[in-house]
Amino acid sequence: MSFLKNIFGGNTSNEKSENNEKAKFYTLNSNDEFETIDKVSHQKPVVLFKHSTRCSISRFALKRFDAEYNFTDEQMDWYLLDLLSFREVSNEITSRYNVVHQSPQIVVIKNGKAIYTASHDDIVFEDLKQFV
Repeated sequence: MSFLKNIFGGNTSNEKSENNEKAKFYTLNSNDEFETIDKVSHQKPVVLFKHSTRCSISRFALKRFDAEYNFTDEQMDWYLLDLLSFREVSNEITSRYNVVHQSPQIVVIKNGKAIYTASHDDIVFEDLKQFV
């Protein structure tokens, strides 16, 4: 309830959202943000989480991911995309990083390239530990 309201409550990508003690993400709502993502990905991994607000599987995967995510800002950044509201940004992820569109989906970016992707029940927080 308030979790989703906090996620999509209008944060810009320059503001991190803190919905609980562990959840820290940037909202991804513009193609202009990919230059920053690519630049940061040369210092640390960046996770893009593509979320459909109309899908219960996506909602469940996001809640589980959010509850388990515990990387520090120095270890990893994650961006959350409401792909229904920002379809063109979702399309840019597909094009820029050469990944097949799925939802829900995470894409790990390192050195400006997608190095890992998972969707649906394959989104497992533990898998991200290999990238830090």
